[in-house]
Amino acid sequence: MQENYLAKWLSGELSGEELREFESSPEYASYQKLKIASEKLTAPEFDADLALQRLKDEQIYNTPKVITLNPFKKFLRVAAVIAVLIAGSYFYISTINESVRTEFAERSEVVLPDNSEVFLNAESRISYSKKNWDKNRNIELEGEAFFKVAKGKKFTVSTKHGAVAVLGTQFNVENRDGFFEVTCFEGLVSVTHNEQVTKLPAGSAFMVVNGKIVNTGTPEGTVPSWMNNESSFESIPLTYVFAELERQFNIQVSTKDIDTNLLFTGSFNNTDLNMALKSISTPSKTRFKIDGDNVLFYAGNKLQ
Repeated sequence: MQENYLAKWLSGELSGEELREFESSPEYASYQKLKIASEKLTAPEFDADLALQRLKDEQIYNTPKVITLNPFKKFLRVAAVIAVLIAGSYFYISTINESVRTEFAERSEVVLPDNSEVFLNAESRISYSKKNWDKNRNIELEGEAFFKVAKGKKFTVSTKHGAVAVLGTQFNVENRDGFFEVTCFEGLVSVTHNEQVTKLPAGSAFMVVNGKIVNTGTPEGTVPSWMNNESSFESIPLTYVFAELERQFNIQVSTKDIDTNLLFTGSFNNTDLNMALKSISTPSKTRFKIDGDNVLFYAGNKLQ
């Protein structure tokens, strides 16, 4: 009876008669004190995120731990991992490539570990393995470079258009989009293009334009013309002439009403832009207009 009254009293559901009966009971005074004291209590703040994290931590802490019964197998696994890491690190270190790059209107000279020399023309890049150089004298080339190779084991230059192999000689390789040319100035050069090998003695060249092998003239001098600050062309489409002009002077060339597939024979100076523009426009019967770093070539009087 008192338990039912207590619950109803706490929730305020006692009738008047029941309340009078409950208040006359000997336990009422104790219940009244407890009620007054409980009303002064406040519930602690509850952090749901903290409680969730504590629950996860407790689950992890109480998770049964698996004990390996055979410690030798564990040792073998650790040793295998270490061996893989050591082998991988050695392979990585031994194949790290040295890389040298030139930007527009920039050139660079590189001395290789065997004292071979590489001269990079504008917008070119070479890479090679310095650590393995004695075993594999191989250069990867993008762009154009002139090589003076020290005598020794086979020396190769790899490009996307083909490969060049020598023992000790001087030669030039130009490897651009749609254009590939190898010129031998000393010794003998072996050129591999589309799985066909061509031997180049001193004073000869091999050229591929837009995927087709084309005849070339006899190179003059003992070094490529660009080494003497001059870009020379013999029956080369104008589009490649304009591209070389951009590289040498770090400018942007555009054309209007000009057939850039027309063949150009001539040269321009790599240090004087105005002279270079005249050297191109006169034989190609074009005109040009300079606007800051932009040069427009146009045909006749068709510029509006």
